[in-house]
Amino acid sequence: MTHETRASRRFPVVAAAALIFGFATGSLAQERFTLALTGDSIITRKLSVYEEPEFLRMIDLLRGADLAFTNVEVLFHDWESYPMSSSGGTYMRAQPELVQEFVWAGIDLGSLANNHSGDYGPPAMLLTEKYIREAGMVAAGIGRSLAEAREAKFIETKDGRLALISLASTFPDHSVAGKSRDDIPPRPGLNPLRYLTTYEVTREQLEGVRATMRDLEMNPPATGDRLNFLRNRFELADAPGVRTEPHPEDLAEIAMIVSNARRQADHVMVTIHAHEGAPGPNSRMVPAEFLVIFARAMVDAGATVFVGHGPHALRAIEIYKGAPILYSLGDFIFQNETLQRLPYENYHRLGLDETDGLADFNEARYNNDTTGFPAIPEIWEAVIAVPEWSGQQLVELTLHPITLGYGQPRHVRGRPMLAEGELADKILDDLVRLSAPYGTQFEIANGVGRVVLPTEATDEQE
Repeated sequence: MTHETRASRRFPVVAAAALIFGFATGSLAQERFTLALTGDSIITRKLSVYEEPEFLRMIDLLRGADLAFTNVEVLFHDWESYPMSSSGGTYMRAQPELVQEFVWAGIDLGSLANNHSGDYGPPAMLLTEKYIREAGMVAAGIGRSLAEAREAKFIETKDGRLALISLASTFPDHSVAGKSRDDIPPRPGLNPLRYLTTYEVTREQLEGVRATMRDLEMNPPATGDRLNFLRNRFELADAPGVRTEPHPEDLAEIAMIVSNARRQADHVMVTIHAHEGAPGPNSRMVPAEFLVIFARAMVDAGATVFVGHGPHALRAIEIYKGAPILYSLGDFIFQNETLQRLPYENYHRLGLDETDGLADFNEARYNNDTTGFPAIPEIWEAVIAVPEWSGQQLVELTLHPITLGYGQPRHVRGRPMLAEGELADKILDDLVRLSAPYGTQFEIANGVGRVVLPTEATDEQE
């Protein structure tokens, strides 16, 4: 443990007594183990200078868990590298010393596989991992090869050992780690989960695709119920639809890592950065089909908790075979508008030139806060999830709503603190609604949500 504020260091006598009692009774396997789980963190400003009560209570919540986690969606470097020709959107970079703000807040674990991992190429990616590791955090999801990017990273606590496996389904192609062959060095990068998309179409629509291919002299098969056109798969169905599924090779390789990690640790956390949503008007807030399939497969392989992030909004919670699947926890720190510098590519695509600066970029990108992230309240609403286990059994899962300051000026918004009153209730109500299709039930009291676990529901029915 790296934080003096953890419970065992605040109360060393109590902790020692509990340890002795555990040896005496043989009950060490039943120690309570808690995680504090957050979503995306794009940090470009200090946290530790603030003192609002609702902010400090949130920090205490993080520090009070055995381990706390976030997705590190920013690169830490001093411009040792250059921007790639494409990025995950905005090119993300922050001062290396800001890693210490995570440590101050109580964050122990970080995922590094996301759509911004390769914004400044492999050197910046590997520097980010180095700074985080040297600060005492454990991070996973990137490496000098695909094998290293895929591997689990472990962390020890007095109440159990945890393995962290990080991956992304949303990424530019240049960010993906590679394998070695014929004595050629592997490519550094992130741990990918690719997925397959099939467009289900009626007979009339399928023949329309076939006719288009003929017109373009692409020589489609004369008959059959499947076509590949412009890297898309079309398949005959009774009604139009879109089907997605995890790439079988990636699924098998990652499941193997999870299975091995499960036999080496008390708990295994699999975490994914996935922007992809289900078709429809609420795409941002509903996970894609492949993500649901993949999450459940990871639990089947041995994961004890699955954490999603990426869409910058809350998604459903599911309890699958006793394990919590958190499809997205939303944003934790979202300071993407106060970057120090941006490369030419970001300015150019908005029609800006050398006479324009960062404020001009923000105003052009978001049309003076009337479109995009600043105009969507749900981008600035999230939860901190706190699962708790007794031995191997999940016995509690609480949800603590947080606000990132929707409607505040851009140099203020993006910093989290506990939400209260009507806003807290609204955030939890959104989570209840999104989780209903998965059969998840909640209790809400005093601005905190609590998942009714399957064993409790059974007891109530009896």
